[in-house]
Amino acid sequence: MAQGTPSAQPIGQVTRGTTGHNRLRRSDRWLVHSSRVRTALQAAGDPLVVDLGYGAKPVTTLELAIRLRQVRADIRVVGLEIDPDRVRAGQAAATPGVEFALGGFELAGHRPILVRAFNVLRQYPVEEVADAWAAMQQRVAPGGLIVDGTCDELGRLCCWVLLDTSSAVSLTLACDPFAIERPSELAERLPKVLIHHNVPGQPVHDLLRAADRAWASAAGHGVFGPRVRWRAMLELLVAQGFPVEAPRRNLRDGILTVPWESVAPVS
Repeated sequence: MAQGTPSAQPIGQVTRGTTGHNRLRRSDRWLVHSSRVRTALQAAGDPLVVDLGYGAKPVTTLELAIRLRQVRADIRVVGLEIDPDRVRAGQAAATPGVEFALGGFELAGHRPILVRAFNVLRQYPVEEVADAWAAMQQRVAPGGLIVDGTCDELGRLCCWVLLDTSSAVSLTLACDPFAIERPSELAERLPKVLIHHNVPGQPVHDLLRAADRAWASAAGHGVFGPRVRWRAMLELLVAQGFPVEAPRRNLRDGILTVPWESVAPVS
């Protein structure tokens, strides 16, 4: 059993709780293949992962555990929810190495190496994001990482920020390339910290507009399929000076990852 010392009152608020099977598959696949995440998980003395705000059903927590065990077989996952009814539903579905408990941004006294908070902060006022990030950063294990993300109901359009214990590290845009007409459709799923900054003069707006132009320029590659077209788009963005992270060779999802400093809001 993963041990923690819960605070008297979980920090946070009840969110809508919408979830579904395989909704977070794209972020799960990214976590499994991210060299930074893999290194953190493999080096951890205690391979504990917290799935914060898993929703009305515990399915995505159980899926996360299965996928992360491709990286390390002894990973343990704790699903935290602030709604007691959701906790009870999770506990009824618990499996070896996966448990469920009451908790919020204080992480219920746990010191995980990885926290996933998906479709949680998107439902909060933007003014509360920094405090929520800080609360989690103060409580993860040394070298720990946090994923703050948002996706649509089917998990076809996803965006997330990766954080370490001191700052945001990167922004990732992920999609099913077969399901989009242009990359800027991902804008509606930007994390709360960026959603209001998709306006002219802001770096994330510049990135999305450039991606749309590169996608249009790569239209000829579409005869080989939208995944090939996506890779061609990434190459064009790199040629234009955007610091796009090179994707892994066998790219299934449309993934675009850039350093946080290249998209951080400017005043």
